[in-house]
Amino acid sequence: MTTVAARAETAHASRYLQQLAKHWSHKFPVEFTAAAATIDLPMGRCALAADDQALDVTLTGDVGADMDRFKSVVAEHLQRFGHRETLVFDWRDVA
Repeated sequence: MTTVAARAETAHASRYLQQLAKHWSHKFPVEFTAAAATIDLPMGRCALAADDQALDVTLTGDVGADMDRFKSVVAEHLQRFGHRETLVFDWRDVA
């Protein structure tokens, strides 16, 4: 398994988390609350956690998964929900 994570600073983390979870719940298995979500996508699992200061995103894919594409898809979807805010994702590998 390959895992990457990012923390995007925002005061609206819960709103982004819920919008993404609801958006993908029509096509993929999703579980979410206002503070946490898991979304099982064909590329792997996306786990989200929201607090008052940031949105934490953790992506886990099989070895050999196109993690750059996975990061891009998730970040682009979250950016679409940020009408007046630009989210910055500091992706890093998780050991």
